Amino acid sequence: MNILVLCTGNSCRSQMAEGYLKHFAKDNATIYSAGVETHGVNPRAIAIMKEDDINISAHTSNNLDEYLDIQFDYILTVCDNAKERCPVFSGKAKQLHYNFFDPSKVKGTEEEIYTAFTKTRNQIREYCKDFIEKNIGV
Repeated sequence: MNILVLCTGNSCRSQMAEGYLKHFAKDNATIYSAGVETHGVNPRAIAIMKEDDINISAHTSNNLDEYLDIQFDYILTVCDNAKERCPVFSGKAKQLHYNFFDPSKVKGTEEEIYTAFTKTRNQIREYCKDFIEKNIGV
């Protein structure tokens, strides 16, 4: 089973989702993440995931164009911008959407930024856990 997580820049929300989906799916699915643009992996996303014992430091920021030839079973858009710009994929891919808040846009104190990343990470964790239980059966 092939799953693509799609976001605007493939730097934060889609990277966290890729990490959790791999964690929860174990070897029962192949997980990809991409952006309609590439912005590099956000260091704060790496740090907040490490707190949950998930290492995404080796992830790369990939462009959606790299995956147009792959037959996906699911395409998960994790922001409205990606949903609007997502091309039509050939095949049977089921597209699901959830607009997670982008913590990288928060300006403020370190504590306010940390709180935003923690909140988004926790929402993504629950979404991914639920998605795997319902669709992969793990």
